[in-house]
Amino acid sequence: MKAMGANAIRTSHNMPSTMMMELCDSLGLMVMAESFDAWHDPKVRNGYNRLWNDWWQRDIDHLVRNHRNHPAVVMWSVGNEIPEQWKEEGARRYEGLRDLCHALDPTRPVTCGMDNPEGTIGCGFAQVADIPGFNYRVYRYPRNLEELPQGFLLGSETASTISSRGIYFFPDTCMTNTNWTHTDGQCSSYDTEYCWWSNLPDDDWAMHEQLGDRCIGEFVWTGYDYLGEPTPYDAYWPSRSSYFGICDLAGLPKDRYYLYRSHWNTAESTLHVLPHWTWPGREGEVTPVYCYTSWPSAELFINGKSCGRAFHDASTRLDRYRLRWRDVIYEPGELRVVAYDDWGNVAAERVIRTAGTPARVVLAPEHTSLAADGRDLAFITVSLEDAEGNPCPTATDGLTFEVAGHGTFKAACNGDATSLEPFTQPTMHLFSGQLVLVVQAASTPGDITVTVRDNDRNITAASATLTAR
Repeated sequence: MKAMGANAIRTSHNMPSTMMMELCDSLGLMVMAESFDAWHDPKVRNGYNRLWNDWWQRDIDHLVRNHRNHPAVVMWSVGNEIPEQWKEEGARRYEGLRDLCHALDPTRPVTCGMDNPEGTIGCGFAQVADIPGFNYRVYRYPRNLEELPQGFLLGSETASTISSRGIYFFPDTCMTNTNWTHTDGQCSSYDTEYCWWSNLPDDDWAMHEQLGDRCIGEFVWTGYDYLGEPTPYDAYWPSRSSYFGICDLAGLPKDRYYLYRSHWNTAESTLHVLPHWTWPGREGEVTPVYCYTSWPSAELFINGKSCGRAFHDASTRLDRYRLRWRDVIYEPGELRVVAYDDWGNVAAERVIRTAGTPARVVLAPEHTSLAADGRDLAFITVSLEDAEGNPCPTATDGLTFEVAGHGTFKAACNGDATSLEPFTQPTMHLFSGQLVLVVQAASTPGDITVTVRDNDRNITAASATLTAR
């Protein structure tokens, strides 16, 4: 998340662990430390409301006392989408929570994630906040600001854009989940699909630019996919994890990661191109190409032929922060995007080639040296390449994993929201050509040999050597 350009984490919707706070301290990440997902009024039958009367003061006391000396904490959040947020009684509870936080830590402001702008402002709930935090409904921000005495607001939860890594649907039309699903339980990685209550990242950024310092930032739902809430497939089996993540359930970045990176990471340039260019059967069909980049313009070439130069255009919703060529006709071969700086000089280049038959398994460990403490983990990205070294983006081969020496197999995940393969068995199918394998170090030093075999093809097994020290 930090490499993407994020500078803050919201601990939705529970209190953070000490380990997480120490990690954020060390990385220089700011934290909104959050407490509850419900107060006195119930959200669900077996929720925190059953404990509210006896525990709310003690739990806030524990949250603030335990974490108030962490420099990462910049604000306390006392709730999220609380059912009583549109009641005067809710405003009084909010005031009690705010005052308790101030008594325990007078140095930091208090917020709460609100998703009913009219109700919270109408009953005085929003006016209690040190920092008014609104979940979604970015189009309401200007009106909210007119009615708030604080004079500014925070996007305490934003976007809920949905996508599946490496999956693309045609045409690339913007859609909310009120009237569509796809037959395979996936969402498009063109990043044009979102939920009925939410919007695209582009909408938030345009509003932030309009409002300036009256909007102090946003917390995106979510950095990573998670088990549960498989919107828009709440009634579709076997979808069993979310599609909201900027990274998938395996921790692999989706295309949307680079959209955020191009906007947020001001220290490094970004040039990312989508979709992949392996589309057997789509020859001659329109296949739009998108580019997420921090450079002001870029030119697209298909097999050496220019498809024109695209510029960021603030007058249209999807061209303000993206470069798009929507009328590209697919033909196998080479897709090349050349980015230009403000003076028209070539600044960067990205090439994607059509993949041939998978020829080898590739292992890419995040790191090869582990602590020999019986706990340290290595995350290894596993993929397939053709004989020319091109990634195979549509591969779904079944793989098996063997770990020998001073380590053991721990888990695997492919990021597919519809996969029911268990994480803890040493076998799994690739999803969009990739998965992540997790290896755990032993408590004694020595080498760890990781071997991955492709069950579906006659491909020589790939291996990597890690070291527990």
